[in-house]
Amino acid sequence: MASPESSQPEKTGSVDVWDFPTRFFHWGLAIAVATSLLSEQFGNMDIHVISGHVVLALILFRIVWGFVGGRHARFADFVRGPSAVIRYAKSLFDGTHKTTIGHNPLGALSVIGLLAVLAFQAGTGLFANDDILIEGPLFDLVSKSTSDMLTYYHGLSSNVLYGLIVLHLAAVAFYSFKGDKILGAMIYGTREDVASTDAGGTPVKGSIIIAILVLAILAAVAWFIFNY
Repeated sequence: MASPESSQPEKTGSVDVWDFPTRFFHWGLAIAVATSLLSEQFGNMDIHVISGHVVLALILFRIVWGFVGGRHARFADFVRGPSAVIRYAKSLFDGTHKTTIGHNPLGALSVIGLLAVLAFQAGTGLFANDDILIEGPLFDLVSKSTSDMLTYYHGLSSNVLYGLIVLHLAAVAFYSFKGDKILGAMIYGTREDVASTDAGGTPVKGSIIIAILVLAILAAVAWFIFNY
């Protein structure tokens, strides 16, 4: 997510930020995660398992897209070390922070945290069981005691996921209140509240063809696991 400057830069028209594959991933993941959480709450485990596989495919896609996607989707563009995160956090309080067109250092932590927890959730779910009817597609590859342990951590990590979702939504609300149009950028792909600094270098937009091929391959992997 991006941050507002203490003084807005001169506007120079729309600035491309998020390519379509990144936006597709974002909203697709939001729907899949919501479906997974709600289906678990209402006891519809068949839907829960299916949505979990969708989450798995999307997470794998985002990891790959973090290396081959558009400029602002790449991990190299926004993942920073602890010192950069601390400096940015301090700048939020003293009003000296500068606009980041893509993810700012704190937003990067949110992205990495959500990806890690969701990958853990989807991974442990493959081996989980409910002691009644539902078993993960890879349940037979581990012992019952191992499956029970992974089932326990699968449920425990959901509490961490809820916390990260709340923090993510709170951050979006905070920056939106500050006038930063990060939500609109994730819908339309562009921003008009920043000056363009995107001349040259890696293309801002990732290749649609590459995105389709990557997603198709990973969807096939998820389907294979689901029917293992």
